[in-house]
Amino acid sequence: MKTEQKIWIALAAAGCVGALVAMIAVATSMPTGIPIVAALIICASIIGNLVVLFKHADRLQKIASALSVGSQVRMTAAYPPDSLLKEIGTASQRFMDETNEKVKTLQNENTDISLQLQLTQRRKNSIEAILNSIRDAVMVTDDRDRIILANVAAETLFGFEFDPLQPLVTEEAVSSDELVAAISKCRTSKTAHVRHELTFEKDEQPITYDTVLSCVEDDKGNVLQVVAVLHDITREKEISQMKNDFVSHVSHELKTPLASINAYAEMLVDGEAEDAETVQQFCGVIQGQAQRLSRLIEDILNISRIESGLVKVSKKTHSLALVIRDSVEMITSYAQEKSITVHSPASILYDQVTIDRDMISQVVINLLSNAVKYTPANGEITVRTDLNEIEGQITVMITDTGVGIPAEDVDHVFDKFYRVKANNKYAKGTGLGLNLVKQIVETVHGGSVFVTSTTGEGSTFGFVLPLLKETATQTV
Repeated sequence: MKTEQKIWIALAAAGCVGALVAMIAVATSMPTGIPIVAALIICASIIGNLVVLFKHADRLQKIASALSVGSQVRMTAAYPPDSLLKEIGTASQRFMDETNEKVKTLQNENTDISLQLQLTQRRKNSIEAILNSIRDAVMVTDDRDRIILANVAAETLFGFEFDPLQPLVTEEAVSSDELVAAISKCRTSKTAHVRHELTFEKDEQPITYDTVLSCVEDDKGNVLQVVAVLHDITREKEISQMKNDFVSHVSHELKTPLASINAYAEMLVDGEAEDAETVQQFCGVIQGQAQRLSRLIEDILNISRIESGLVKVSKKTHSLALVIRDSVEMITSYAQEKSITVHSPASILYDQVTIDRDMISQVVINLLSNAVKYTPANGEITVRTDLNEIEGQITVMITDTGVGIPAEDVDHVFDKFYRVKANNKYAKGTGLGLNLVKQIVETVHGGSVFVTSTTGEGSTFGFVLPLLKETATQTV
């Protein structure tokens, strides 16, 4: 037993004896001196205990402080050898050390968890950024047909706003019953990947999507989620259709002259041409169809070269008025056969342009040739140029008094193989001439083409080219 314990027990026993004596003295009416002595013993016991407690108060206070702040303070109080307070202090210090170790371990674990949470959040943000950067619509639904993930493209496509805290029901958020049914079927059938071609209305226009649905399963094979990826293939389908139409048109256009050549060649072989005049006539037809075939192939190749960027362009500085003058001279004899008058413009000062002369000549000749084809006898064709010095461009307009173009056809006359059905009886053609004009002006020379027309009154075809920079500066 420690010294402090013995002292406290002795003092406590003395106090108890004093109190007992005092009570007996009062009960038995002992002399007055005895209660006084008992009272003094009690007071001495109390005072002694207070002295012992006061003696160790500082050490107890240090123990309490150390316990209250944990690892921040170590107990440095000196204790008497073989003291109870020393055991208390040692036990308290051991408890504090063990607690500090546990606290450090928890702090390290907490740091690791914080780092893992930060890393997880960064990965989540990165995945969301990647998904939102994808142009394809991406949407993930859970086993209760709720949208738990969607990128911006999906929100835009279906017109909803995704909130991860409030998942939307697929049937309510997605307007396509076909897609909702496909997602449900994919989940129930547990198909790893399934592909659908779906069409939606967007801005009153049909948009076709290549839709891929994939199931996400757990270890037991239960479908947890269905991932839907929708890729817009509208443009691809349009291009594919254009290719099909192109092949179809080319095949048709090639067949016509080849059929004529074949037919007349067979008649010559069979001896149906009995005289030189008939032979000459048959040969003339064959030659004409061969030339038509050659022009068709040449136009197709030119357009293809321009579109693919393989055309050889030789741009030099030329006066556009001189190019127009030479082209008008070439077409005049053709126009005179129908008694059509061609009015050409007066030369413009400073109309220098950087062009491929042969290509622009072909543009003017094509437009003049079309004007002669679709203008009745005794009509007129007027060529005008307009120099815009402020914008640095020159406009060429070719106006005829021909049959005109119906309003519904005006926007399509520069398309490949497009021919105005109402005007087919006036002239034959391949539908490539105006498209070649558009390719030469816009793709090769950075200009633009336009057309205005009134049925029964005539048409105006034109194009705009940029002026030579030095020329534009000089004119200003």
